[in-house]
Amino acid sequence: MKIGVIGLGSMGMGAALNLLKASGNAVCGVDPRPEPRAEFTAAGGTAAASAAELPAGTEAVLVMVVNAKQADAALFGPGGALPRMAPGAVLVVSATMAPDDARKLAAKAADAGMLYLDAPMSGGATGSRAGQLTYMASGSAAAFAKAQPVLDATAKKVWKLGDAPGMGATMKVVHQLLAGVHIAVAAEAMALGIKAGLQPQDLYDVVTTAAGNSWMFENRMAHVLAGDDRPASAVDIFVKDLGLVTDMARQAQFPTPLAAQAMQLFIAASAMGQGAKDDAFVIRAYQALAGFKLPHED
Repeated sequence: MKIGVIGLGSMGMGAALNLLKASGNAVCGVDPRPEPRAEFTAAGGTAAASAAELPAGTEAVLVMVVNAKQADAALFGPGGALPRMAPGAVLVVSATMAPDDARKLAAKAADAGMLYLDAPMSGGATGSRAGQLTYMASGSAAAFAKAQPVLDATAKKVWKLGDAPGMGATMKVVHQLLAGVHIAVAAEAMALGIKAGLQPQDLYDVVTTAAGNSWMFENRMAHVLAGDDRPASAVDIFVKDLGLVTDMARQAQFPTPLAAQAMQLFIAASAMGQGAKDDAFVIRAYQALAGFKLPHED
């Protein structure tokens, strides 16, 4: 199958490499940055700087960009993938976006004679490299069938959430409410413990073996202990995603006070210049307020 992967970031690269390993696939990775293109070609794939350079007759494209605007440009813009797609190709769009935006992109795809799978995902860079992503997907039976080789090579679980594009996006927004709040409260707990005199490693060890643990605490606070703020997922991602949560909630006339408070914490960290850092380092907003040292700080 001729497959394009648009966006060779921390998750896109893993997905592209797993598609390349799957037998019978010819995979082209698209990214404007030369470094990921070089990594992908060294692994045996082909690479392009823009979606307009995808091989003619591409049968499926996996779109792993940041938001709806980027996805729209990558597919339907002047330098987009559409002219390079085979008739009836499937567009598997995994960017986190508002449900209305997913429906608009699906309508554009239908007008162009393409299938559309609304397929946001979870699993992070580690899950992506391992081919263990979880897709929260919605679309027609034909879209699921056409996308099956892409899903088989990259996923441990595909949740089918109906035949209407937009439901996958809705599920991802709700998921990001949980993820963002969990990271924020994990940072709050770690910050309070350090300020109150606990050793950070002791705090981590106790929580991760007790009822107060969460996946986000265990995963993200390990980054804090290591002093490693390289972004597996950045602070600014949750500024965006929690904004989607509050927008969707407002449209539904539903209160989300915890999501709103978590968003303010991420906004504060971003305003401090931490937006491109790993999202665990939202803890630096608490550090600025309370005045304490994080592990590995002099």
